[in-house]
Order: sequence, then structure tokens, then C-alpha cells
Amino acid sequence: MLWPMLALALASCGIAVLAVLSLRVYAEVRRLARQVSDSSARITRAAEDLERATEPLSAQVGAVRRDGGGVRGH
Repeated sequence: MLWPMLALALASCGIAVLAVLSLRVYAEVRRLARQVSDSSARITRAAEDLERATEPLSAQVGAVRRDGGGVRGH
């Protein structure tokens, strides 16, 4: 009777350890998802800033090409 009870106790402990580890994995996945979301938002803001910054430059390049002063290839 001792061995079956010991096996049952060890199995219960093993399940408890797996439950704790799964909770830790869940918490880390949530943290990683938040970081990915924040990084994605920052990349989107940086891309929008870059687009706004290049608008004046593209207007200048367009004006130079319309005037015929563009750089010709070799």
C-alpha cells in the first residue's frame, strides 16, 4: 500500500510543478507580447516620422527634375 501512495504523491507533486512552470511561461509570453506590441508601435511612429521628414526633400528633388537640373548618369 505504501508504493501506490508514494507514486500518487509523486505524481501530484509533478503536476504541481508543471502547473507552476506553465504559469511562469504564460507570464513571460504576456510580457513578450507587450514588448512586441510596444516595439511595433514605436516602429510605426518612426516610419511615419521618416515619411514626414522626406516630404520636403522629395518636393525639392521633383522641382530640380522639372527644371532640368537633375544629375545625369555616367
